[in-house]
Amino acid sequence: MAEVHDQFDTILILDFGSQYSHLITRRCREHKVYAELLPCTTQLKDVNFRPKGIILSGSPYSVYEEGSPHADPAIYELRVPILGICYGLQEIAWHMKGEVSKHTHREYGYAQIEAVKSESSSVDALFEGLGEEFQVWMSHGDQLSAMPPNFHVIGRTNTAPYAAIAHDSKPVYGIQFHPEVTHSPRGKEIIGRFILNICGCRAHWTMEEFIGKEIARIRTTCGPQGRVIGAVSGGVDSSVAAKLMHEAIGDRFHAIMVDNGVLRLNEAEQVHEMLDKDLGVNLTVIDASDRFLQRLDGIEDPEQKRKIIGNTFIHVFEEEAAKIDAAAVADASEKGRVEWLLQGTLYPDVIESISFKGPSATIKTHHNVGGLLKDMKLKLIEPLRELFKDEVRVLGRLLSIPNHLVQRHPFPGPGLAIRILGPVNREQVAILQKADNIYIEEIRKAGLYDQISQAFAVLLPVKAVGVMGDMRTYEQVIALRAVTSEDFMTADWFTFPTDVLRRISSRITNEVAGINRVTYDISSKPPATVEWL
Repeated sequence: MAEVHDQFDTILILDFGSQYSHLITRRCREHKVYAELLPCTTQLKDVNFRPKGIILSGSPYSVYEEGSPHADPAIYELRVPILGICYGLQEIAWHMKGEVSKHTHREYGYAQIEAVKSESSSVDALFEGLGEEFQVWMSHGDQLSAMPPNFHVIGRTNTAPYAAIAHDSKPVYGIQFHPEVTHSPRGKEIIGRFILNICGCRAHWTMEEFIGKEIARIRTTCGPQGRVIGAVSGGVDSSVAAKLMHEAIGDRFHAIMVDNGVLRLNEAEQVHEMLDKDLGVNLTVIDASDRFLQRLDGIEDPEQKRKIIGNTFIHVFEEEAAKIDAAAVADASEKGRVEWLLQGTLYPDVIESISFKGPSATIKTHHNVGGLLKDMKLKLIEPLRELFKDEVRVLGRLLSIPNHLVQRHPFPGPGLAIRILGPVNREQVAILQKADNIYIEEIRKAGLYDQISQAFAVLLPVKAVGVMGDMRTYEQVIALRAVTSEDFMTADWFTFPTDVLRRISSRITNEVAGINRVTYDISSKPPATVEWL
Protein backbone atom coordinates (compact mmCIF):
# COMPACT_ATOMS: atom_id res chain seq x y z
CA MET A 1 0.00 0.00 0.00
CA ALA A 2 1.47 3.34 -1.05
CA GLU A 3 1.91 5.78 1.81
CA VAL A 4 0.82 9.41 1.60
CA HIS A 5 4.43 10.62 1.65
CA ASP A 6 5.19 8.45 -1.36
CA GLN A 7 2.80 10.69 -3.30
CA PHE A 8 3.42 14.09 -1.70
CA ASP A 9 6.64 15.94 -0.84
CA THR A 10 6.98 15.60 2.94
CA ILE A 11 8.52 17.71 5.69
CA LEU A 12 9.58 15.70 8.75
CA ILE A 13 8.96 17.50 12.05
CA LEU A 14 10.71 16.10 15.12
CA ASP A 15 8.74 16.82 18.29
CA PHE A 16 10.82 17.62 21.39
CA GLY A 17 7.72 18.20 23.52
CA SER A 18 6.74 21.76 22.67
CA GLN A 19 3.11 22.73 23.13
CA TYR A 20 3.38 24.33 19.68
CA SER A 21 4.73 21.34 17.73
CA HIS A 22 1.44 20.54 16.03
CA LEU A 23 1.21 24.15 14.85
CA ILE A 24 4.38 23.68 12.81
CA THR A 25 2.63 20.82 11.04
CA ARG A 26 -0.40 22.99 10.37
CA ARG A 27 1.63 25.90 9.02
CA CYS A 28 3.34 23.60 6.53
CA ARG A 29 0.00 22.25 5.37
CA GLU A 30 -1.36 25.78 5.01
CA HIS A 31 1.35 26.19 2.37
CA LYS A 32 -0.04 23.03 0.71
CA VAL A 33 2.97 20.97 1.76
CA TYR A 34 2.45 17.68 3.61
CA ALA A 35 4.20 17.47 6.99
CA GLU A 36 4.46 14.60 9.44
CA LEU A 37 5.15 14.93 13.16
CA LEU A 38 7.26 12.20 14.79
CA PRO A 39 8.88 11.87 18.25
CA CYS A 40 12.35 13.40 18.59
CA THR A 41 13.53 9.95 19.67
CA THR A 42 12.79 8.58 16.18
CA GLN A 43 15.80 6.98 14.53
CA LEU A 44 16.24 7.99 10.91
CA LYS A 45 16.66 4.35 9.85
CA ASP A 46 13.10 3.71 11.09
CA VAL A 47 11.57 6.50 8.97
CA ASN A 48 10.05 4.88 5.88
CA PHE A 49 10.29 7.94 3.67
CA ARG A 50 12.89 10.48 2.61
CA PRO A 51 11.86 13.96 3.77
CA LYS A 52 12.45 17.03 1.65
CA GLY A 53 13.40 18.89 4.82
CA ILE A 54 13.48 18.52 8.63
CA ILE A 55 12.19 20.88 11.32
CA LEU A 56 13.20 20.51 14.98
CA SER A 57 10.57 21.81 17.43
CA GLY A 58 10.85 23.67 20.69
CA SER A 59 10.97 21.90 24.06
CA PRO A 60 10.65 22.48 27.82
CA TYR A 61 14.09 20.86 28.27
CA SER A 62 17.61 22.31 28.30
CA VAL A 63 20.03 20.74 25.80
CA TYR A 64 22.93 20.76 28.26
CA GLU A 65 21.11 18.84 31.01
CA GLU A 66 21.62 15.12 31.50
CA GLY A 67 18.73 13.16 30.08
CA SER A 68 17.56 15.92 27.73
CA PRO A 69 16.27 14.68 24.36
CA HIS A 70 18.49 14.80 21.28
CA ALA A 71 17.85 14.06 17.63
CA ASP A 72 19.44 11.15 15.81
CA PRO A 73 22.80 12.54 14.52
CA ALA A 74 22.07 10.82 11.21
CA ILE A 75 19.70 13.66 10.27
CA TYR A 76 22.72 15.90 9.69
CA GLU A 77 24.13 13.41 7.17
CA LEU A 78 20.92 13.17 5.16
CA ARG A 79 21.84 16.31 3.19
CA VAL A 80 18.39 17.89 3.33
CA PRO A 81 17.62 21.38 4.73
CA ILE A 82 17.15 21.57 8.51
CA LEU A 83 15.39 24.29 10.52
CA GLY A 84 15.67 24.38 14.32
CA ILE A 85 13.03 26.34 16.25
CA CYS A 86 13.88 27.58 19.79
CA TYR A 87 15.16 24.36 21.44
CA GLY A 88 15.72 23.15 17.89
CA LEU A 89 18.24 25.96 17.32
CA GLN A 90 19.97 25.06 20.57
CA GLU A 91 19.96 21.37 19.61
CA ILE A 92 21.68 22.16 16.30
CA ALA A 93 24.22 24.45 17.99
CA TRP A 94 24.89 21.88 20.75
CA HIS A 95 25.47 19.15 18.18
CA MET A 96 27.73 21.45 16.13
CA LYS A 97 29.92 22.32 19.19
CA GLY A 98 28.37 25.69 20.00
CA GLU A 99 27.51 26.78 23.56
CA VAL A 100 24.06 27.08 25.12
CA SER A 101 23.49 28.54 28.57
CA LYS A 102 20.70 29.70 30.82
CA HIS A 103 19.53 33.20 30.04
CA THR A 104 19.62 35.82 32.82
CA HIS A 105 15.83 35.84 32.69
CA ARG A 106 13.12 33.88 30.90
CA GLU A 107 12.22 35.65 27.66
CA TYR A 108 8.54 35.26 26.94
CA GLY A 109 6.59 37.58 24.65
CA TYR A 110 7.09 39.88 21.69
CA ALA A 111 10.50 40.86 20.33
CA GLN A 112 11.82 42.72 17.29
CA ILE A 113 14.21 40.78 15.05
CA GLU A 114 16.79 42.68 13.07
CA ALA A 115 17.69 40.82 9.87
CA VAL A 116 21.48 40.76 9.61
CA LYS A 117 22.82 41.08 6.07
CA SER A 118 25.63 38.87 4.83
CA GLU A 119 28.94 40.08 3.40
CA SER A 120 27.25 40.39 0.02
CA SER A 121 24.77 42.85 1.62
CA SER A 122 21.87 40.49 0.92
CA VAL A 123 19.33 39.21 3.42
CA ASP A 124 19.46 35.44 3.97
CA ALA A 125 16.96 33.34 2.00
CA LEU A 126 15.06 32.47 5.18
CA PHE A 127 14.19 36.14 5.81
CA GLU A 128 14.05 37.35 2.24
CA GLY A 129 11.28 39.88 1.65
CA LEU A 130 10.47 40.41 5.35
CA GLY A 131 12.20 43.76 5.70
CA GLU A 132 15.02 44.89 7.97
CA GLU A 133 12.98 44.31 11.15
CA PHE A 134 9.94 42.21 12.00
CA GLN A 135 8.04 41.16 15.11
CA VAL A 136 8.32 37.65 16.57
CA TRP A 137 7.27 35.69 19.65
CA MET A 138 9.86 34.42 22.11
CA SER A 139 9.42 31.67 24.72
CA HIS A 140 12.70 30.44 26.18
CA GLY A 141 14.91 30.34 29.26
CA ASP A 142 18.13 29.26 27.50
CA GLN A 143 19.88 30.83 24.55
CA LEU A 144 22.92 30.41 22.34
CA SER A 145 25.95 31.96 24.08
CA ALA A 146 28.70 30.99 21.61
CA MET A 147 28.29 30.29 17.89
CA PRO A 148 29.18 26.84 16.56
CA PRO A 149 31.96 26.74 13.95
CA ASN A 150 31.00 27.50 10.34
CA PHE A 151 27.80 29.36 11.25
CA HIS A 152 26.94 33.04 10.93
CA VAL A 153 24.26 35.31 12.39
CA ILE A 154 21.27 36.17 10.22
CA GLY A 155 19.06 37.74 12.91
CA ARG A 156 19.38 39.33 16.36
CA THR A 157 17.38 41.12 19.04
CA ASN A 158 18.37 43.47 21.85
CA THR A 159 18.73 40.52 24.23
CA ALA A 160 19.62 37.68 21.85
CA PRO A 161 22.66 38.39 19.63
CA TYR A 162 22.28 34.93 18.02
CA ALA A 163 18.49 34.96 17.56
CA ALA A 164 18.84 33.41 14.09
CA ILE A 165 21.80 31.57 12.59
CA ALA A 166 22.69 29.79 9.37
CA HIS A 167 25.45 27.43 8.28
CA ASP A 168 28.05 28.95 5.96
CA SER A 169 27.65 26.34 3.23
CA LYS A 170 24.81 23.96 4.15
CA PRO A 171 21.04 24.69 4.32
CA VAL A 172 20.95 24.40 8.11
CA TYR A 173 19.16 27.15 10.05
CA GLY A 174 18.26 27.92 13.64
CA ILE A 175 15.85 30.53 14.99
CA GLN A 176 15.27 31.31 18.67
CA PHE A 177 11.68 32.52 18.19
CA HIS A 178 8.48 30.64 17.32
CA PRO A 179 7.30 31.30 13.74
CA GLU A 180 4.48 28.78 14.05
CA VAL A 181 2.37 30.87 16.48
CA THR A 182 0.08 33.66 15.34
CA HIS A 183 1.94 36.06 17.66
CA SER A 184 4.75 36.01 15.05
CA PRO A 185 2.91 37.87 12.24
CA ARG A 186 5.48 36.97 9.56
CA GLY A 187 6.07 33.47 10.93
CA LYS A 188 3.98 31.67 8.33
CA GLU A 189 6.02 33.40 5.63
CA ILE A 190 9.27 32.24 7.24
CA ILE A 191 8.08 28.64 7.31
CA GLY A 192 7.00 29.08 3.69
CA ARG A 193 10.48 30.37 2.76
CA PHE A 194 12.00 27.28 4.31
CA ILE A 195 9.74 24.56 2.93
CA LEU A 196 9.04 26.06 -0.51
CA ASN A 197 12.19 28.01 -1.42
CA ILE A 198 14.94 26.28 0.55
CA CYS A 199 13.57 22.70 0.61
CA GLY A 200 11.99 23.02 -2.83
CA CYS A 201 8.73 21.31 -1.86
CA ARG A 202 5.89 21.26 -4.35
CA ALA A 203 2.72 22.91 -3.02
CA HIS A 204 0.35 20.12 -3.97
CA TRP A 205 -1.08 18.91 -0.64
CA THR A 206 -4.75 19.74 -1.28
CA MET A 207 -7.91 17.79 -0.62
CA GLU A 208 -8.64 17.83 -4.36
CA GLU A 209 -5.34 16.00 -4.92
CA PHE A 210 -5.88 13.81 -1.86
CA ILE A 211 -9.26 12.43 -2.99
CA GLY A 212 -8.02 10.88 -6.21
CA LYS A 213 -4.81 9.52 -4.71
CA GLU A 214 -6.60 8.13 -1.64
CA ILE A 215 -9.31 6.40 -3.67
CA ALA A 216 -6.61 4.79 -5.80
CA ARG A 217 -4.73 3.79 -2.63
CA ILE A 218 -7.88 2.21 -1.13
CA ARG A 219 -8.56 0.22 -4.31
CA THR A 220 -5.00 -1.07 -4.41
CA THR A 221 -5.12 -1.99 -0.72
CA CYS A 222 -8.45 -3.80 -0.82
CA GLY A 223 -7.92 -5.46 -4.18
CA PRO A 224 -10.69 -6.25 -6.69
CA GLN A 225 -12.74 -8.42 -4.32
CA GLY A 226 -11.86 -7.47 -0.74
CA ARG A 227 -14.69 -6.23 1.45
CA VAL A 228 -14.57 -3.54 4.12
CA ILE A 229 -16.71 -3.22 7.20
CA GLY A 230 -17.07 0.34 8.47
CA ALA A 231 -17.44 1.77 11.94
CA VAL A 232 -19.89 4.66 11.49
CA SER A 233 -21.03 6.95 14.30
CA GLY A 234 -22.75 9.75 12.40
CA GLY A 235 -19.97 12.22 13.20
CA VAL A 236 -18.17 14.07 10.43
CA ASP A 237 -15.06 11.85 10.59
CA SER A 238 -16.78 8.49 10.16
CA SER A 239 -19.28 9.94 7.68
CA VAL A 240 -16.53 11.32 5.42
CA ALA A 241 -14.54 8.09 5.75
CA ALA A 242 -17.65 6.07 4.84
CA LYS A 243 -18.41 8.23 1.80
CA LEU A 244 -14.79 8.03 0.62
CA MET A 245 -14.81 4.25 1.00
CA HIS A 246 -18.12 3.97 -0.86
CA GLU A 247 -16.66 6.06 -3.70
CA ALA A 248 -13.65 3.73 -3.84
CA ILE A 249 -15.21 0.26 -3.69
CA GLY A 250 -18.99 0.76 -3.88
CA ASP A 251 -21.18 -1.99 -2.45
CA ARG A 252 -18.18 -3.93 -1.18
CA PHE A 253 -18.25 -1.45 1.71
CA HIS A 254 -20.62 -2.34 4.56
CA ALA A 255 -21.34 0.53 6.99
CA ILE A 256 -22.25 -0.50 10.50
CA MET A 257 -23.36 1.57 13.45
CA VAL A 258 -23.20 -0.02 16.87
CA ASP A 259 -25.65 1.27 19.44
CA ASN A 260 -23.43 0.91 22.48
CA GLY A 261 -25.97 2.29 24.94
CA VAL A 262 -24.02 5.52 25.43
CA LEU A 263 -25.08 7.42 22.32
CA ARG A 264 -26.81 10.79 22.30
CA LEU A 265 -30.61 10.92 22.50
CA ASN A 266 -32.21 9.21 19.46
CA GLU A 267 -28.75 9.05 17.84
CA ALA A 268 -29.11 5.68 16.12
CA GLU A 269 -32.37 6.63 14.41
CA GLN A 270 -31.03 10.03 13.28
CA VAL A 271 -27.78 8.63 11.92
CA HIS A 272 -29.57 5.91 9.98
CA GLU A 273 -31.77 8.52 8.31
CA MET A 274 -28.86 10.88 7.57
CA LEU A 275 -26.57 8.29 6.02
CA ASP A 276 -29.30 6.52 4.06
CA LYS A 277 -31.01 9.71 2.86
CA ASP A 278 -28.09 12.10 2.43
CA LEU A 279 -25.17 9.86 1.54
CA GLY A 280 -26.75 6.82 -0.06
CA VAL A 281 -24.70 4.52 2.17
CA ASN A 282 -26.40 1.29 3.25
CA LEU A 283 -26.19 1.15 7.03
CA THR A 284 -26.80 -1.67 9.44
CA VAL A 285 -27.57 -0.64 13.03
CA ILE A 286 -26.70 -3.20 15.71
CA ASP A 287 -28.19 -2.81 19.17
CA ALA A 288 -25.43 -3.99 21.52
CA SER A 289 -26.33 -1.62 24.36
CA ASP A 290 -26.87 -4.38 26.95
CA ARG A 291 -23.50 -5.92 26.15
CA PHE A 292 -21.60 -2.64 26.47
CA LEU A 293 -23.37 -1.46 29.62
CA GLN A 294 -22.79 -4.81 31.33
CA ARG A 295 -19.04 -4.57 30.64
CA LEU A 296 -18.96 -0.94 31.79
CA ASP A 297 -20.84 -1.70 35.01
CA GLY A 298 -18.93 -0.28 37.99
CA ILE A 299 -16.05 1.07 35.87
CA GLU A 300 -15.00 4.65 36.70
CA ASP A 301 -11.46 4.92 35.32
CA PRO A 302 -11.61 6.71 31.92
CA GLU A 303 -8.82 4.66 30.34
CA GLN A 304 -10.59 1.44 31.32
CA LYS A 305 -13.82 2.76 29.83
CA ARG A 306 -12.09 3.59 26.55
CA LYS A 307 -10.39 0.21 26.27
CA ILE A 308 -13.51 -1.75 27.22
CA ILE A 309 -15.52 0.10 24.58
CA GLY A 310 -12.75 -0.22 21.97
CA ASN A 311 -12.36 -3.95 22.55
CA THR A 312 -16.11 -4.59 22.59
CA PHE A 313 -16.49 -2.66 19.34
CA ILE A 314 -13.97 -4.97 17.68
CA HIS A 315 -15.74 -8.10 18.95
CA VAL A 316 -19.05 -6.83 17.54
CA PHE A 317 -17.49 -5.94 14.19
CA GLU A 318 -15.76 -9.30 13.87
CA GLU A 319 -19.06 -11.07 14.55
CA GLU A 320 -20.79 -8.93 11.92
CA ALA A 321 -17.99 -9.60 9.44
CA ALA A 322 -18.52 -13.34 9.94
CA LYS A 323 -22.24 -12.91 9.15
CA ILE A 324 -21.42 -11.01 5.95
CA ASP A 325 -18.94 -13.72 4.95
CA ALA A 326 -21.55 -16.41 5.60
CA ALA A 327 -24.05 -14.54 3.41
CA ALA A 328 -21.42 -14.25 0.66
CA VAL A 329 -20.90 -18.01 0.70
CA ALA A 330 -24.65 -18.59 0.47
CA ASP A 331 -24.98 -16.20 -2.48
CA ALA A 332 -22.84 -17.27 -5.43
CA SER A 333 -22.95 -13.72 -6.85
CA GLU A 334 -21.18 -12.36 -3.78
CA LYS A 335 -17.39 -12.47 -3.99
CA GLY A 336 -14.69 -11.68 -1.51
CA ARG A 337 -14.43 -11.84 2.25
CA VAL A 338 -14.43 -9.04 4.83
CA GLU A 339 -10.77 -8.35 5.52
CA TRP A 340 -10.73 -4.71 6.58
CA LEU A 341 -12.18 -2.50 9.30
CA LEU A 342 -12.66 1.16 8.36
CA GLN A 343 -12.15 3.78 11.06
CA GLY A 344 -12.30 7.57 10.96
CA THR A 345 -9.08 8.10 12.89
CA LEU A 346 -7.66 11.64 12.51
CA TYR A 347 -4.15 12.99 12.92
CA PRO A 348 -4.83 14.64 16.32
CA ASP A 349 -6.03 11.22 17.58
CA VAL A 350 -2.70 9.72 16.54
CA ILE A 351 -0.64 12.56 18.08
CA GLU A 352 -2.48 12.45 21.42
CA SER A 353 -2.31 8.66 21.69
CA ILE A 354 1.46 8.32 21.19
CA SER A 355 3.63 8.22 24.30
CA PHE A 356 7.11 9.48 23.53
CA LYS A 357 9.97 8.09 25.59
CA GLY A 358 11.47 11.54 25.42
CA PRO A 359 9.62 14.75 26.24
CA SER A 360 5.95 13.96 25.72
CA ALA A 361 3.44 11.74 27.47
CA THR A 362 0.16 10.18 26.42
CA ILE A 363 -2.68 12.62 26.99
CA LYS A 364 -5.39 10.02 26.51
CA THR A 365 -5.91 6.79 24.63
CA HIS A 366 -8.37 7.20 21.78
CA HIS A 367 -10.53 4.11 21.40
CA ASN A 368 -9.77 3.96 17.70
CA VAL A 369 -6.01 4.21 18.18
CA GLY A 370 -5.06 2.69 21.52
CA GLY A 371 -8.09 0.60 22.47
CA LEU A 372 -7.84 -2.11 19.83
CA LEU A 373 -7.29 -5.82 20.40
CA LYS A 374 -3.77 -7.09 19.79
CA ASP A 375 -5.13 -10.28 18.23
CA MET A 376 -7.72 -8.49 16.10
CA LYS A 377 -8.63 -10.55 13.02
CA LEU A 378 -9.59 -7.61 10.82
CA LYS A 379 -6.99 -5.30 9.30
CA LEU A 380 -7.41 -1.57 9.88
CA ILE A 381 -7.88 0.88 7.03
CA GLU A 382 -7.86 4.55 8.09
CA PRO A 383 -8.06 6.89 5.08
CA LEU A 384 -8.25 10.06 7.21
CA ARG A 385 -5.36 9.21 9.52
CA GLU A 386 -3.11 11.96 8.11
CA LEU A 387 -5.77 14.71 8.23
CA PHE A 388 -6.75 17.44 10.67
CA LYS A 389 -10.43 18.16 11.34
CA ASP A 390 -10.63 21.20 9.06
CA GLU A 391 -9.07 19.18 6.23
CA VAL A 392 -11.71 16.48 6.75
CA ARG A 393 -14.48 19.07 6.46
CA VAL A 394 -13.03 20.37 3.19
CA LEU A 395 -12.83 16.78 1.96
CA GLY A 396 -16.45 16.21 2.98
CA ARG A 397 -17.67 19.17 0.95
CA LEU A 398 -15.71 17.96 -2.08
CA LEU A 399 -17.49 14.60 -1.69
CA SER A 400 -20.85 16.46 -1.79
CA ILE A 401 -21.69 15.66 1.81
CA PRO A 402 -24.41 18.11 3.02
CA ASN A 403 -23.19 20.98 5.16
CA HIS A 404 -25.29 20.01 8.20
CA LEU A 405 -23.33 16.75 8.30
CA VAL A 406 -19.94 18.29 7.54
CA GLN A 407 -20.34 20.91 10.30
CA ARG A 408 -21.62 18.46 12.91
CA HIS A 409 -19.72 18.68 16.16
CA PRO A 410 -17.36 15.78 16.99
CA PHE A 411 -18.65 12.97 19.17
CA PRO A 412 -16.15 10.62 20.86
CA GLY A 413 -16.15 6.94 19.99
CA PRO A 414 -16.65 5.95 23.65
CA GLY A 415 -19.71 8.20 23.61
CA LEU A 416 -21.34 9.42 26.79
CA ALA A 417 -19.34 6.89 28.83
CA ILE A 418 -16.48 9.40 29.02
CA ARG A 419 -18.86 12.26 29.75
CA ILE A 420 -20.23 10.50 32.80
CA LEU A 421 -17.59 11.06 35.46
CA GLY A 422 -18.43 7.99 37.48
CA PRO A 423 -20.03 4.56 37.00
CA VAL A 424 -22.05 4.15 33.81
CA ASN A 425 -25.58 2.73 33.92
CA ARG A 426 -28.84 3.29 32.03
CA GLU A 427 -30.14 5.81 34.59
CA GLN A 428 -27.03 7.99 34.38
CA VAL A 429 -27.01 7.75 30.58
CA ALA A 430 -30.66 8.83 30.40
CA ILE A 431 -29.98 11.90 32.57
CA LEU A 432 -27.05 12.99 30.44
CA GLN A 433 -28.85 12.31 27.15
CA LYS A 434 -31.71 14.63 28.13
CA ALA A 435 -29.43 17.40 29.43
CA ASP A 436 -27.15 17.24 26.38
CA ASN A 437 -30.12 17.29 24.00
CA ILE A 438 -31.52 20.45 25.63
CA TYR A 439 -28.10 22.09 25.49
CA ILE A 440 -27.56 21.47 21.76
CA GLU A 441 -31.19 22.34 20.97
CA GLU A 442 -30.84 25.76 22.61
CA ILE A 443 -27.48 26.39 20.90
CA ARG A 444 -29.11 25.74 17.53
CA LYS A 445 -32.10 27.95 18.36
CA ALA A 446 -29.72 30.78 19.21
CA GLY A 447 -27.94 30.38 15.85
CA LEU A 448 -24.61 29.64 17.57
CA TYR A 449 -24.00 26.02 16.55
CA ASP A 450 -21.68 26.75 13.62
CA GLN A 451 -19.69 29.28 15.67
CA ILE A 452 -18.81 26.55 18.18
CA SER A 453 -16.36 23.76 17.34
CA GLN A 454 -17.69 21.34 19.97
CA ALA A 455 -20.33 21.55 22.68
CA PHE A 456 -21.54 18.91 25.11
CA ALA A 457 -22.76 18.27 28.64
CA VAL A 458 -20.91 16.33 31.35
CA LEU A 459 -22.55 14.53 34.28
CA LEU A 460 -20.50 14.99 37.43
CA PRO A 461 -20.22 12.34 40.18
CA VAL A 462 -21.15 14.83 42.90
CA LYS A 463 -24.38 16.04 44.44
CA ALA A 464 -25.29 19.53 45.53
CA VAL A 465 -27.98 20.97 47.76
CA GLY A 466 -30.76 22.89 46.03
CA VAL A 467 -34.30 24.06 46.59
CA MET A 468 -37.30 23.35 44.34
CA GLY A 469 -40.86 24.20 45.26
CA ASP A 470 -39.82 25.18 48.81
CA MET A 471 -38.32 21.73 49.28
CA ARG A 472 -34.67 20.84 49.80
CA THR A 473 -33.08 18.76 47.01
CA TYR A 474 -29.81 16.88 46.93
CA GLU A 475 -29.11 16.03 43.31
CA GLN A 476 -26.41 15.77 40.67
CA VAL A 477 -24.59 18.50 38.77
CA ILE A 478 -24.28 19.06 35.01
CA ALA A 479 -21.24 20.83 33.56
CA LEU A 480 -21.52 22.43 30.14
CA ARG A 481 -18.56 22.62 27.76
CA ALA A 482 -18.28 24.63 24.51
CA VAL A 483 -15.03 25.42 22.70
CA THR A 484 -13.74 27.06 19.57
CA SER A 485 -10.77 25.48 17.84
CA GLU A 486 -8.99 25.34 14.51
CA ASP A 487 -7.68 21.80 14.83
CA PHE A 488 -8.58 20.56 18.36
CA MET A 489 -4.93 20.49 19.38
CA THR A 490 -5.62 23.80 21.15
CA ALA A 491 -9.00 25.26 22.06
CA ASP A 492 -10.59 28.21 23.83
CA TRP A 493 -13.90 28.29 25.68
CA PHE A 494 -16.84 29.89 23.89
CA THR A 495 -18.32 33.13 25.24
CA PHE A 496 -22.09 32.62 25.40
CA PRO A 497 -24.60 35.46 25.59
CA THR A 498 -25.87 35.48 29.17
CA ASP A 499 -29.51 34.99 28.18
CA VAL A 500 -28.65 31.80 26.25
CA LEU A 501 -26.88 30.25 29.25
CA ARG A 502 -29.80 31.29 31.45
CA ARG A 503 -32.31 29.50 29.21
CA ILE A 504 -30.14 26.37 29.02
CA SER A 505 -29.70 26.20 32.78
CA SER A 506 -33.38 26.80 33.44
CA ARG A 507 -34.52 24.11 31.03
CA ILE A 508 -32.07 21.48 32.31
CA THR A 509 -32.90 21.98 35.98
CA ASN A 510 -36.64 22.04 35.26
CA GLU A 511 -36.86 19.26 32.68
CA VAL A 512 -34.19 16.75 33.72
CA ALA A 513 -35.07 14.82 36.86
CA GLY A 514 -32.05 14.35 39.14
CA ILE A 515 -30.28 17.64 38.26
CA ASN A 516 -30.49 20.79 40.37
CA ARG A 517 -27.33 22.66 39.38
CA VAL A 518 -25.62 23.63 36.08
CA THR A 519 -22.06 24.94 35.70
CA TYR A 520 -20.09 26.20 32.68
CA ASP A 521 -16.49 25.10 32.02
CA ILE A 522 -14.23 28.07 31.14
CA SER A 523 -10.98 26.10 30.76
CA SER A 524 -8.88 26.40 27.61
CA LYS A 525 -6.78 23.64 26.02
CA PRO A 526 -4.10 23.60 27.30
CA PRO A 527 -4.11 23.23 30.28
CA ALA A 528 -7.35 21.24 30.03
CA THR A 529 -8.38 18.87 27.25
CA VAL A 530 -11.61 19.35 25.32
CA GLU A 531 -13.25 16.26 26.83
CA TRP A 532 -13.20 15.87 30.61
CA LEU A 533 -12.07 12.23 30.47
